Amino acid sequence: MPKFAIDARAVTKWFGEGEARTCALREVSVQARFGEMLLIVGPSGSGKTTLLSVISGILRPDSGDVVVDGVDLWKQPNDAIAEFRLNRIGFVFQDYHLFARLTTAENVAIPLILKRQPWNAAIDEALKYLKIVGLESRAQLPPVKLSGGEQQRVAIARAIVSQPDILIFDEPTASLDGDTGRSIIEFVKHQVLNDNRCILIVTHDSRIFDYADRILRMEDGQLKGIDPGGAK
Repeated sequence: MPKFAIDARAVTKWFGEGEARTCALREVSVQARFGEMLLIVGPSGSGKTTLLSVISGILRPDSGDVVVDGVDLWKQPNDAIAEFRLNRIGFVFQDYHLFARLTTAENVAIPLILKRQPWNAAIDEALKYLKIVGLESRAQLPPVKLSGGEQQRVAIARAIVSQPDILIFDEPTASLDGDTGRSIIEFVKHQVLNDNRCILIVTHDSRIFDYADRILRMEDGQLKGIDPGGAK
């Protein structure tokens, strides 16, 4: 296993041209280990989402190196990067990104279908992961029939069904009340995180800071500090 799950060094990213040219990331270096849950916090426009996009193979940096799960990511061809995202990284989005016309089980099975797994086998596997998140009884319902917390758990099941090494959450509790948000993060920390997985979470929610192993603070495209979390 690589020494670091994520090893980003001197990453810089610019947007725009001429007078509108702005630096979204300025020589940011971040290392994260397997078995660790990191929160990335900072005001809007501080570069948090840009950093996640660079780490996850979505947005190419202008300079710097990004090694994820032992792969020097941005030195790979585009098709290899896309394959890496599919197989090694799981995403959980703020608004869940569930498909309204699919059942809960079909939503969870999507990554496996994309990997050309047979339909019935993918659904069977999806049911196993719905059981893990406590939603096996909701397998045949459409997302609209689920509560916000249940939809978030479906999104988590979909993210982990292909057993990725890196999990990335974008504001996972923003749409949830305090108790539901904390229950989701407790579940992620104690049931999803393991010694072979690293979790990155972008958040503004100070109520979940205590669950982090470390907290990375960003401002104006720069890493301003790394604080210990409460590691509940």
